[in-house]
Amino acid sequence: MNIVVCVKHVPDATADRQFESDNTVDRVGVDGLLSELDEYAVEQALQIKEKAGDGVEVTALCVGPEKAVDAVRKALQMGADKGVHVVDEAIAGSDSIATSLVLAKAIEKLGSVDLVLCGMASTDAGMSVVPAMLAERLGLPQVTQASVVETQGDQVRIKRDGDAATEVIGATMPLVLSVTDQSGEARYPSFKGIMAAKKKPMETFSLADLGVDAGEVGLSVAWSAVEDTTARPPRTAGEIVKDEDGTGAKALADFLASKKFI
Repeated sequence: MNIVVCVKHVPDATADRQFESDNTVDRVGVDGLLSELDEYAVEQALQIKEKAGDGVEVTALCVGPEKAVDAVRKALQMGADKGVHVVDEAIAGSDSIATSLVLAKAIEKLGSVDLVLCGMASTDAGMSVVPAMLAERLGLPQVTQASVVETQGDQVRIKRDGDAATEVIGATMPLVLSVTDQSGEARYPSFKGIMAAKKKPMETFSLADLGVDAGEVGLSVAWSAVEDTTARPPRTAGEIVKDEDGTGAKALADFLASKKFI
């Protein structure tokens, strides 16, 4: 069984995130890491491998700039068997449509794939549409937003939690599967895993290697673009209400009413 996990390198939410002059996210001048939501997808791939035993290979696939290879390395440290990094300057500024195209071409290049695993969304864009786009491009069925994943041979059964009910959905591989952050806590890389990752195979592809024309990706052909950004204003000092003459409660109520909290 061949499993491909799509992982994304995202800016660290605790860092000082910035935008480039073209209003795209700065992915070079800020610290980045493997998207937390993609860690759950890696975890589910590893659990499927452990359950199935020998004969299962997990590949971590990432599209992004040079530094994005760190996301693949993290997946390898967790236990993935090999990594693939698609890097090309023309990809910068691509939207989800172009990203799904590059991912699909990379997956096709890897050969026969039984399961494509994704996180429920990326922590920087949060669009949740790439898994569905991938399924369409690959001509595969999709089961998405899985909170519980069970496998038996080539059969997959998931539970999807909705607002009013929980659905149980079954499907047969090959397919595209996305999992939520409720699917199971992702493991931490062990020291042994970190050392072993250094010897695991890593392939690097360009757009030319995948047969993708540079004119099909990038900001210039994106279906959406950010027109303007404004920095978040600095945090201001709070207002202190003193109750020295018994008017504190009224002052507090007036403040809450002015903010439409009451």
